[in-house]
Amino acid sequence: MHAPVPPSAPLLGIERITKRFGPHTAVDGVSLDLAGGEVFCLLGPSGCGKSTLLRLIAGFETPDAGAIRLDGADLTALPPHRRPVNMMFQSYALFPHMSVAANVGYGLKGLGLDRKQAAERVAGLMRLVRLEGFEARRPEKLSGGQRQRVALARALAREPKLLLLDEPLGALDRTLREETQGELRAIQRRLGTGFVVVTHDPAEAMALADRIGVMERGRLVQVGPARDLYERPASRFVAGLLGDVNLIEGRLGPDEPGGIRTVETALGPVRASGEGAAGAAVVVAVRPERLSLDGAGGLPGTLQGTLEGTLVEQTFLGDRIRSRIRMADGSVLRASAALPMTGPMPAVGATVTVAIPIDAARVLPA
Repeated sequence: MHAPVPPSAPLLGIERITKRFGPHTAVDGVSLDLAGGEVFCLLGPSGCGKSTLLRLIAGFETPDAGAIRLDGADLTALPPHRRPVNMMFQSYALFPHMSVAANVGYGLKGLGLDRKQAAERVAGLMRLVRLEGFEARRPEKLSGGQRQRVALARALAREPKLLLLDEPLGALDRTLREETQGELRAIQRRLGTGFVVVTHDPAEAMALADRIGVMERGRLVQVGPARDLYERPASRFVAGLLGDVNLIEGRLGPDEPGGIRTVETALGPVRASGEGAAGAAVVVAVRPERLSLDGAGGLPGTLQGTLEGTLVEQTFLGDRIRSRIRMADGSVLRASAALPMTGPMPAVGATVTVAIPIDAARVLPA
């Protein structure tokens, strides 16, 4: 699959890259263009090929086929040290015996800068990552978020055209990870450097990326802005990877005006948007937060299909209520309602009507 390109000229061009390890194909014919200044996230489960693709861009692996270009120059055969690219690893790989300033300055070796120029570059990077006053500290005296910023400063010291980040926030706890996501994005905006980020965390990808590329079994299966992938997934794999989703199996009815289709399911007919041949086995994907239960607040202004079931569980999650509804065929749908709600919530054990807005239901291949 070839990803759509942002309007600006591509900084990075990946052309049908393939990498095999023995009989296993880790990256399978991936093509992708990235614009200058773009933050692009490679998202997927372990073993999908995302880290291998990152290592191919960095030059740590050699492709079996395809080409990699940066600013139009072919990098495919260049060793890592000759590529205007740098990589930041999850472990950060800071030198424990060096100060923060020495760790950052280590990245300047071989650039031919004199001592004054190097000191000015380090001082600028310390300001960029908001660590002024920490220059003399050792890494063990820093918090996880501070160590992450030191590693980022060191990776940026050589002013790479492209920065590669392999699970950069994976070692941080949830609260610190969310704070650092914002800091990382702010730094990138100030610099305008292109970032390619590898992550298995969809929330991290959605928080950081201008576009996300979902990888499955070595292939790039869908590329686009986070909202497009979340609301219009191309497959049940993408739908499930980006967040919780209800998948209702059925058969696709004939074409209708406006791209709306009726899917005959064991729960009853469900109307959804999508394409496919009449009679094809499909699933209807709908996010829990788009389902509405009677008494839990409606979705005015949208056409809806309705189903009936029994409310079997409610869970309070602070900012929302999560519900589980058992349907007549024994399947369970999940709904999520933000608090405060506009109406009363049905009691557990009650028969409820589940409303599915057409604009929230998407037909996907089974």
